[in-house]
Amino acid sequence: MGTISKALDLLNLFLPTRPEIGLGDFVRLSGRDKATVHRHLTELAENGFLEQDIDSRAYRLGPAVLRLSALRETLFPMRKILQPIVVELSQKVGELAHASLLQSDALSPLVHADPCKHGVQVHFDIAEMLPFHATSSGLAALAFSPEAMQERILSGDLARYTDHTIRDPDILRTALESAREHGVCTLAAAFDEGVSSVGAPLFGPGGRVIGALSVAVPTVRATPIALRRISADVLSHAEQASIALGGTFPKTFTPVSDDWASSAPTAA
Repeated sequence: MGTISKALDLLNLFLPTRPEIGLGDFVRLSGRDKATVHRHLTELAENGFLEQDIDSRAYRLGPAVLRLSALRETLFPMRKILQPIVVELSQKVGELAHASLLQSDALSPLVHADPCKHGVQVHFDIAEMLPFHATSSGLAALAFSPEAMQERILSGDLARYTDHTIRDPDILRTALESAREHGVCTLAAAFDEGVSSVGAPLFGPGGRVIGALSVAVPTVRATPIALRRISADVLSHAEQASIALGGTFPKTFTPVSDDWASSAPTAA
């Protein structure tokens, strides 16, 4: 990881539950030496990516992040395009839906919606990156990524998030084959205990995969019949979103069978 990457990576340490971070916490969270972290923080603050509270001396995200975010959305209005589609999908299936975009070796959440129709709901963290191997949206996107990227991800260090996280490359390859056949992927409790999900890829100009659309369901409601019904809605809305983003969506997917959800990949 280069110097610029190390500096920018510090921005990923912010969370909704951690809006401000002091120097000591940056050192602890990043595992780097204090002098290097301080230098990176100073440079980020000088360029507006961070600002420092006068009293606490803690850092928070700065105005440059807001400016670039607004500029990106003006030039490439993905949030404006995807938000109504995600809301419509969420209302139709009665569950939390979200869209995310490729960012290096993970997916970065962009928009989400939850109709809050049930007492038991899925918690969604807008700041949490979604790993390829442990989420249905990640596998759905990875299935249509270049083969070299797939092998790099599968041969890397696959983190364990729950006891059901799949870390066997061969099982994951089978899951990718299924996603390419059906256009959708389902996983149970691989990233969050008690949560099942169905994901489909999003395509941009030139048929290039750019992200994924997914629905997350508490496992208590994730029956095979429910997941099959959701898969059809996720797939149709992923096609709608891809077209709205200027992409092309494959027309050759095989409809899922009655036992599709029951045959979802599981940890070995």
